[in-house]
Amino acid sequence: MAKILTVFYSLKGETIAPGMKIVNLEKGHTAVAAEFIQKAVGGDIFEIETVKTYMEDHMKMIYEAKEELEKGIYPELRNYPNIDEYDTIILGYPNWWNTIPTPVFNFLQHYDWSGKRIIPFVTSGGSGLGKSVDDIRKICVGAEILDGGAFLGHEVEDSEQEIGDWAKEVLK
Repeated sequence: MAKILTVFYSLKGETIAPGMKIVNLEKGHTAVAAEFIQKAVGGDIFEIETVKTYMEDHMKMIYEAKEELEKGIYPELRNYPNIDEYDTIILGYPNWWNTIPTPVFNFLQHYDWSGKRIIPFVTSGGSGLGKSVDDIRKICVGAEILDGGAFLGHEVEDSEQEIGDWAKEVLK
């Protein structure tokens, strides 16, 4: 049986809901989805956290994130888990400008991924995985990287069964 670690990056606070409505989340969509996955398949869970705090205003934050991506700025992380004992990493993140967030780039660049299996999942407003899986494949040389899953952020809280079923299916 696979030894599983669910790793996720998620932002709480302001985000955009359908109809361009700004809402304030106590827990980010990706965090909720990651918890559903870990509950469904077991294993351990780890949250990627940055030392820096992103801007609270969501509209300003998305341009802050865009600048990081364009300049290759990868914010410092609070800590890194020891992934040696895990063979499967379920990796969750929001779609930032059609790819993985810069903190996730930092996390992935920290490890030798040889012999690991990475199963990505994304939460988004409808843009899905974008080019994130291709970017993960470029960084995580030697890993088996599955195509991944995509969940609409504003529907995550009501999708525990769907998300759990997806995770069980991809682990078969």
